[in-house]
Amino acid sequence: MRCTKAIVYKDFIRHNIQQIKSTLNCKTKLCCAVKADGYGCGSLTTAQIAQEEGCEYLAIATIDEGIELRNNNISAKLLLLSLCTPDELEYLCKYNITPTLYDSQLVKDFDKVCEKNSTTQDVFLAVDTGMGRIGCYAEEAPSMAKFICQECKNLNLAGVITHFAVSDSISDANIKYTKEQAKRFESAIDGIKALGIDPGIRTCASSAAAMAFPELQMDMVRPGIIIYGYYPDQITKQYLAERNIEIDLKPVMQFESQVVSIKHFKKGMSISYGRTWVCPEDTDIAIIPAGYADGLLRRNSPGMEVTINGKPYPIRGRICMDQCMVDIGQNNKDVKRWDKVIFFGPKEKGALKDANDVANETGTISYEVMTSLSKRVVRHIV
Repeated sequence: MRCTKAIVYKDFIRHNIQQIKSTLNCKTKLCCAVKADGYGCGSLTTAQIAQEEGCEYLAIATIDEGIELRNNNISAKLLLLSLCTPDELEYLCKYNITPTLYDSQLVKDFDKVCEKNSTTQDVFLAVDTGMGRIGCYAEEAPSMAKFICQECKNLNLAGVITHFAVSDSISDANIKYTKEQAKRFESAIDGIKALGIDPGIRTCASSAAAMAFPELQMDMVRPGIIIYGYYPDQITKQYLAERNIEIDLKPVMQFESQVVSIKHFKKGMSISYGRTWVCPEDTDIAIIPAGYADGLLRRNSPGMEVTINGKPYPIRGRICMDQCMVDIGQNNKDVKRWDKVIFFGPKEKGALKDANDVANETGTISYEVMTSLSKRVVRHIV
């Protein structure tokens, strides 16, 4: 077994889901996002735990993700957040996956597929209230809901969905924008109801809005990053606590490897491609078998620090495809060959940095740090 691996703590997934549930209104349903292989942590593991915890829906992004879950005995409702192509519509029926739709052509195509398969399928109507992505505009929602309910005999309008663009920001302008989006969504819902149509499940809040705007939880929330232990951008633990919202999240993934070699380098010798780092003095370099093909992004060098035996050490030179080099200083008795190296993980498990710390240092977000880990990094579920 390769020493470069990701450890996923399933008890932390369960803990986070329970924490999320504790913040919800009593009638609010839970749709756990397990897309992108559970944000890199393993979709099946997260789905199994979410199902055990009473989660009604699981959010996926591709048909293949849904098929994998169904083939592994996941019975919870699956909500497809991205659009599918016409040749994928058959699989929605076969694997009982609920799509988000918004244009008459795809709705009509899906209705025909359902008729051919002698089945009735749930659909969610997607409304674009300001995200600028998929969905009909709010003013078009009533007519689209009417089309689904009156023109499509094999479809059932199970819900209406939108997505916020800046609910993870605490700036006055962005809070105002989120509230404007919410008003557009409520207007769309009211327009649907005015036609005598039941909109079904109203859902607009993912991780940030579900916590920062409890009034927007509506019928169902769709948490993602908070399941995996990270607060969304500016919606921090402290920010929430100041508003009497207590939620304690635990990062669920640890990315680690081992020291496979220690080499002595003299002053003036260079490290890695491009000779971007030259030893200012004699030092020892630990060789670690993890690189950008594993998801340790090249832009993390120089400067990223790793944890070895509870102490931080900097990566020197450019991260390579399969390896990176760490400066441990000369004659360091605290670091030995085969010692564990932690790139990021839960601090209570020995890491000095989590995925959010790494993200902040490189100008990205914890979502990308975790989902960037490649398939060759085996996930060990413990």
